[in-house]
Amino acid sequence: MTKKKVFIISHSHWDREWYLAYEQHHMRLVELMDDLLELFETDPDFNSFHLDGQTIILDDYLQVRPEKREAVQQAITAGKLQIGPFYILQDDFLTSSESNTRNMLIGHKESLKWGTPVALGYFPDTFGNMGQTPQMMLQANLPAAAYGRGVKPIGFDNEVLADDNFTSQYSEMYWEGPDKSRIFGLLFANWYSNGNEIPAEEEAAKAFWKQKLADAEKFASTGNLLMMNGVDHQPVQKDLSKAIALANQLFPEYEFVHSNFTEYLEAVEKDLPTDLGTMKGELTSQETDGWYTLANTASARVYLKQWNTRVSRQLENIAEPLAAMAYEVTGTYPHDQLDYAWKTLMQNHPHDSICGCSVDEVHREMMPRFEKANEVGKYVADEALAALTSAIDTSAFPADSKPFIVFNTSGATRSGLATLEVELERKTFAQGVPQNLYKELQERPAGTYHVVNAAGDVVAANISSEDVHFDYDLPKDRFRIPYMERSVMVEVEVTDMAPFSWETFALVAGAAPTTEGGLVSPDGRVLENDWIKAEIQADGSLSLFNKALNKQLDHLLVFEDMGDIANEYIFKSPVGDQAILSTDFPYTVEVMENNRLKGVVKVTHQMMIPASADALLEEEQRAVMEFRSRKAGRSENLIPFTIETLITIQRQRGDLQFATTVDNQAKDHRLRALFPTTLAVVTHEADSIFEAVTRPNQPSSHWENPTNPQHQHAFVNLHDADFGVTVNNFGLNEYEIVEDTIALTLLRCVGELGDWGWFPTPEAQCLGQHTFNYGIVIHGAPATRYETYKQAQALQVPLLASQTKLHAGNLPTAQTYVTVAADNFAITALKRRWADNQLILRGYNLADEPEKFALKKDGAKALHLLNLLEEEQAETVAENLAPYEIRTIGIIQ
Repeated sequence: MTKKKVFIISHSHWDREWYLAYEQHHMRLVELMDDLLELFETDPDFNSFHLDGQTIILDDYLQVRPEKREAVQQAITAGKLQIGPFYILQDDFLTSSESNTRNMLIGHKESLKWGTPVALGYFPDTFGNMGQTPQMMLQANLPAAAYGRGVKPIGFDNEVLADDNFTSQYSEMYWEGPDKSRIFGLLFANWYSNGNEIPAEEEAAKAFWKQKLADAEKFASTGNLLMMNGVDHQPVQKDLSKAIALANQLFPEYEFVHSNFTEYLEAVEKDLPTDLGTMKGELTSQETDGWYTLANTASARVYLKQWNTRVSRQLENIAEPLAAMAYEVTGTYPHDQLDYAWKTLMQNHPHDSICGCSVDEVHREMMPRFEKANEVGKYVADEALAALTSAIDTSAFPADSKPFIVFNTSGATRSGLATLEVELERKTFAQGVPQNLYKELQERPAGTYHVVNAAGDVVAANISSEDVHFDYDLPKDRFRIPYMERSVMVEVEVTDMAPFSWETFALVAGAAPTTEGGLVSPDGRVLENDWIKAEIQADGSLSLFNKALNKQLDHLLVFEDMGDIANEYIFKSPVGDQAILSTDFPYTVEVMENNRLKGVVKVTHQMMIPASADALLEEEQRAVMEFRSRKAGRSENLIPFTIETLITIQRQRGDLQFATTVDNQAKDHRLRALFPTTLAVVTHEADSIFEAVTRPNQPSSHWENPTNPQHQHAFVNLHDADFGVTVNNFGLNEYEIVEDTIALTLLRCVGELGDWGWFPTPEAQCLGQHTFNYGIVIHGAPATRYETYKQAQALQVPLLASQTKLHAGNLPTAQTYVTVAADNFAITALKRRWADNQLILRGYNLADEPEKFALKKDGAKALHLLNLLEEEQAETVAENLAPYEIRTIGIIQ
């Protein structure tokens, strides 16, 4: 009889920060690494230690022990430290498509500095697994993935029930993505700690192995059993070799070996049975009771999600495209600066960080990382803008004009308003005393101005009155230059501006032709353009009418407040809690702006809500009572809760945009905006990682949680054969489909971390002022929904404008830098490759159907197909884009 083989893999799942502040975990990491390096020297039988799939651990250790670099290198070279393939262990769903890609790109590059990365997509504790993982892993040369969540294993009976789509009879399975890519999947069915702290004493070892072997065999499809010797922040087991020797002595029918993932995967994949199951798409615990999917981390500490979106857009959609274009002027690309910014941002991407489910100290430390990465992105963008604008020809404009250039750095065609400050005159401090200069500029007679394009035609614009303020320049070749500046703010309207393009305009003296009227009625209750009409109803809700479709939606923009007595991971309302709705309270309407290009109305709802949960909640939290057993309710003490919403309509757009501001002084509650759609459909679509994912509106029969929270990035959509509704957002990652209603979570406030103990988190109550940005659009036939998806993604990226001087230049006044002909292709990156500065464009097919694809770039000699590591796969690019395909293209110039 062939012995079953037990593969014991040593590891420590290293959350960089969680229930302790980062430096507390950091110092423990130093001790772990010290112990490992010593153990490698003293125990030749210790095979290896899996370094949790993340190379940042090496940086963190050497930051404190730089003298250990040679010892670390020797351990990696000898195979004792198993490294990579990622930079950090990110949360899949709360980090962007490009963030997930850069984690692999930078992790791969960092791994190769040291040695060979482990060829395993490692997701031990990701809070749900993205559906495009199989395609992404294959495009990163990773044929297998290991994960701890998302699939419900059955075991002994080896039978999957007919209505179960996310249940496996084994811990081993195949995983298929929406594009039909397939990889080998390994579920930690008994968690990644099933071989932790193996006893080296006989009686304890007998009991340990009797239980652990039975647990593993319950789910294993082969005679190769996996034992994960470690858990969260676990110190290395120093007597492991002794414990393994004892196991081999006590259980001779098994062979116990200290091993690694490379050896285990090779062994198990050789013996796989023919009835191995296949999981498809997202793995998010769809067929559990629904309570521990941890999807509500999408709404914990929403300010983190908003900052993450801001920085991601700054790096991906502003800094990198501008730098890629500016390369043709400068011949240089800021790889090092961008890598530094990406690494800094990704330090906020582990699941306990970006998910907002740590102690307050952790999330306080995240804010400077966001700010640092953002400032680097702004610097890179400003440098690129300066290079580009100095090279764009503006000589055709009048001698006394103030030229400026508008850039669309998003991947979608844009219409709307670009905003910039245009300098009219400056006085440097070398010219006089600052206050005198300030007064001199203030006393200038007010002028009138309008905007023209390169052909001299007047362009629609809003121009403010003149203002005087301090500013400064930082020249590259001399000392700073402070000055006083007289300027105006300009909003210029652009129409159908192509992706990755620029257009040049100029501010000139003289009044513009006037156009009477605005987009808002005098009382502010109606906002209307050629596309839509919106009306504030008697109860304070909103109706929206699409003129082309003759379709109206009612009762939109109703705010719902409910109690929350759970934690940072999970929402749960008190027993018997009733929603408090804004339609039950008074409101006011005020016109804030009204002109021919834009209308803005402020609606202020004056709600009264409970100040917090009642006193019982803290007692239940202190007792570490599982949240489902809690009896706490909401306080009877009601406090004012004012919700101010700016509703914006633009002349050339068929959508409405909202900016809702609250000064939150209430605790233990959740605020949502509700958008009923009248659509009686069974599925919806949402923005996910390289995918417009289709999800069921109703959970499985196993689901017990009365709510069904979901993740999104830029949009969620409901549609039928006639029309659909897309709700877009900025940094609001949680939604729920409730019958026909899209419920968008704006704010969720709780007072504890949750999980395995009592960790108070008063800052997770999110007291203070918050502003939430989101919008809505009605579309027609299903095929038109994809354009609303691309617009939702593009709305997260502002149209950029930068003033320049009158000068000749090598670049034309208007240009489309690169053109992609594929209506449903969502572009995620325009950048330069590290190795050779080759221009890279990446994106994916939003649709479940193939479509024609063409890319044009002036001066391009060839297009090469690359993988996600930006390695060449083929010297040609297929004309057809496959359903759900992720495509990276190298543009040879």
